[in-house]
Amino acid sequence: MNWFRNNVVAASLLTVIRVYVGYTFLMAGWGKVSGEERFDASGFLQGGIEKSTGEHPAVQGWYANFLENVALPNVSIFNVLVPWGELLVGIALILGLLTTFSAFMGLIMNVNFLLAGAISTNPNLMIMEFLLLVGGWNAGKIGLDYFLLKLKKKRFEGEERGVAA
Repeated sequence: MNWFRNNVVAASLLTVIRVYVGYTFLMAGWGKVSGEERFDASGFLQGGIEKSTGEHPAVQGWYANFLENVALPNVSIFNVLVPWGELLVGIALILGLLTTFSAFMGLIMNVNFLLAGAISTNPNLMIMEFLLLVGGWNAGKIGLDYFLLKLKKKRFEGEERGVAA
């Protein structure tokens, strides 16, 4: 675990993973934000509800209830959250900005897509996002997080000496 969180080689590996996951999210979000037709999640949500029935349901009943009673009635909110969430997670991961938070938000989205019955690349992305979370700050070390951490340390060192930053 120490190697994964502190080693330069691990930071390089995590950077490759981070940029790949970020690119995947960026392209998914960009396609929804910039598409000719306005993004509408209602078909996806309805499909998740339909996958909760039958002999071998792919969606659990409790999640289908969430889709039917919370997500579908508020689809206009999800029509904004999904594409912009994907786009912002993608940009942040590519830049290495707030990496662990961004990876966690991506993981939350992938878990929800998976619970709604969309297998696709979601399990693969979840594994990679988990690796980014385990890597902690090392996952964003080769990125903007490096500069944020330096700025944070400089600010707190100034406050400890009684100097306003």
